[in-house]
Amino acid sequence: MQTLIAVGVVVAVLLLVGLVMALRLVWQYEQGVLFRLGRLRGTRAPGLRVIIPVIDQLRKVSLRIVTMPIQSQGIITRDNVSVDVSAVAYFRVVDAVKSVVAIENVHAAINQIAQTTLRKVVGQHTLDQTLAETDTINLDIRKILDDTTASWGVEVTLVELKDIQLPETMKRAMAKQAEAEREKRAKIINAEGESLAAAALGQASDTMMAHPLALQLRNLQSLVEIGVDKNTTVVFPAPLMSTIEELGAFLQREGASASTWDPRLEPAVPTANGAAGPVATSLPG
Repeated sequence: MQTLIAVGVVVAVLLLVGLVMALRLVWQYEQGVLFRLGRLRGTRAPGLRVIIPVIDQLRKVSLRIVTMPIQSQGIITRDNVSVDVSAVAYFRVVDAVKSVVAIENVHAAINQIAQTTLRKVVGQHTLDQTLAETDTINLDIRKILDDTTASWGVEVTLVELKDIQLPETMKRAMAKQAEAEREKRAKIINAEGESLAAAALGQASDTMMAHPLALQLRNLQSLVEIGVDKNTTVVFPAPLMSTIEELGAFLQREGASASTWDPRLEPAVPTANGAAGPVATSLPG
């Protein structure tokens, strides 16, 4: 009787262990690949699945998107500049059977091929293209990886360059280049401003030549602006050419008056000793 009880307990324990070994839980984001005696028997959908212990083996494969950082790679660009470039890749398994049967370790394989592709693609571009055309480089790397990993049942969804490290000498050279470029733009803008100001001044001078009173009004306005500061001394420049013309006309008038003057025609006035003499006249100025 005791022997039967012991045998029953052993059988129950073996059945319980066998049941535990026969049950497999496949999560919603996974897919099971079943092998029976080493041969592929198909896939198993998510849920509670029963297999034959020891005979069957169920490999569960995650179908979620995997984020894989690509280590920084020392790369020489096409214009012989050494840079360190790191990136990040996103991929997911689309065929669970191929990811298990076609390759041993899909994650390690994608990591290695991603590093190689990163060096290859960046090395075909110059430094300026690497810095300015990152979107094109990302698409090229993604296309190469996608074509390579398609036979492994993997789809590369996205590749992005994460960081580009430049040598210190190259950083200083680029800073000088940017400074020179900004200085060039400043000079061009200044020259354009001088050109526009010269054109505006030319138009203003033409207007003042056509309307002489406009210059006088402008002078009065300048006097008003100066008077706001309550200065005790005001030095105001007069128009040079008009002043010279007026001075010349004044000298001509005075010269003509002097050439026609005759002392005998002047009325006589008594002097201190009683004699008569000419009347002294004073010239203006």
